[in-house]
Amino acid sequence: MSHPPSSRRAALRLVGTAVAAALAVPALSSPARAAESAGGAGLDPRPGSDGLGDPLFPTLGNGGYQVGHYDLTFDFTPATYDFTGRVTLRATATQDLSAFNLDTDGHTIDSVTVDGRAAAWRLSEGDSGQELTVTPRRPLRRSTAFTLDIRYHGNGKAPRTGLTGWRFGSDGGFACAAQSSRADTFFPCNDHPSDKATWTFHIGAPQDYVATANGELLHRTPRPDGSAVWHFALRERMATELVGIAVVKGTYLYGSGPRGLPLRHVVPQGEEEKYRPIVDRTADHLAWLEARFGRYPFSVYGCHIYDGYSDALENQTLSLLSTDWFEPDDEGRPVWETTMVHELVHQWYGDSVTPADWQQAWLNEGPAVYYAALYGEERGWSVLEEKMKATYAELDEVRAEHGPPGLPRELGGTNIYDGGALVLYALRLRLGERRFARVMRLWPERFKDRNVTSEDFIRHTVRVTGDRSLDRFLRDWLFGAVNPPMPGHPDWKADT
Repeated sequence: MSHPPSSRRAALRLVGTAVAAALAVPALSSPARAAESAGGAGLDPRPGSDGLGDPLFPTLGNGGYQVGHYDLTFDFTPATYDFTGRVTLRATATQDLSAFNLDTDGHTIDSVTVDGRAAAWRLSEGDSGQELTVTPRRPLRRSTAFTLDIRYHGNGKAPRTGLTGWRFGSDGGFACAAQSSRADTFFPCNDHPSDKATWTFHIGAPQDYVATANGELLHRTPRPDGSAVWHFALRERMATELVGIAVVKGTYLYGSGPRGLPLRHVVPQGEEEKYRPIVDRTADHLAWLEARFGRYPFSVYGCHIYDGYSDALENQTLSLLSTDWFEPDDEGRPVWETTMVHELVHQWYGDSVTPADWQQAWLNEGPAVYYAALYGEERGWSVLEEKMKATYAELDEVRAEHGPPGLPRELGGTNIYDGGALVLYALRLRLGERRFARVMRLWPERFKDRNVTSEDFIRHTVRVTGDRSLDRFLRDWLFGAVNPPMPGHPDWKADT
């Protein structure tokens, strides 16, 4: 974990203090008088919490308000990696608020207003980034809607308190890989999956570059210097960790999926012929998954293939994929399709139906691993049972070291990914194919656009099947210290 030099930290504190002092008004100069005045108006204002107590990231997110909409303006210069930004949040107070926080990291704050009036603010350092504390001129009453506007600037390669979400390519551009807690390196936000919002984006890109963002591309506004602003709208709610902004030397490729669903992909400039047949497979992937989960939950989808990223990520409506994935295996087979399917599964499991906190991450990764492996089996590239048997053999050791699938002690482990898929495999063997398929199909239908937990999945499975014994069955698989016996495979053993 990198930290900015002490001189930078001091500068940030001085800037925050100076601006806060410049914006101070008499009503805020005395906390006692402000509280007395608010109490007389029937308010009990308190600061919102500077974290939501997430089991894996306790300081992530902020309390006291819920965001309804983000409007992000972001202008990036590839030659220098400098950027200017403006983010406007439409939010609602969930308590009487004297002050509230946002997650931010590596930004210079230029101005903050609440409902059009200058607000006091300060920056402080947290465990995984920085906290921006905003004090409006007057306390906000519970259930009151308010508009927060923050102007800021920075540099994509500047030192940050925590990890960064920036990924830089050979073209001098960048792509956003914010999962799980790094949206705050692009803009101040309430950076927790429990606070989903709708979005609009206005991304500035120089001549010869294109901009990307989640949702539909509405239009493009040329500027006199040859640059342009690209405008996007995401009408379905999204968690901050799924933001997919980028400025790259790329080409948009278009297609259509089931029922005419618009598809738009971004591929490296000059490599259109290589990637066109690859991204064209998306329509078949969508049809294959819709047969299992029902209608795709958003209004557009696509893949962004970029050499500045080394993995794959399910940014909502625009999955980010490394160019490294797209080489055939030793037998010349396009096995990268399982990765494309994995990220597409997440649009239902993780993006539309989103974990309430990060300890519920198996609900994202388990289905993605399971159905990608099932797709590979149907294509003749792998055998699902062999993969699950190997996972079963090693999962006891993983449970002991990293926690069981439903109670991980950190993100990214086998317990969440293959272990989560193993839970679903065991459930399928217990239920049979037809009842299992019904459980999995109804989950994204009933919980669309909601935040969920393992407890929700357990209750859902019992409700759909009418089998109360599945409560104990799933608890043993999700939370137990050791693997339960695998249905139909009494010979499967853990490695010792």
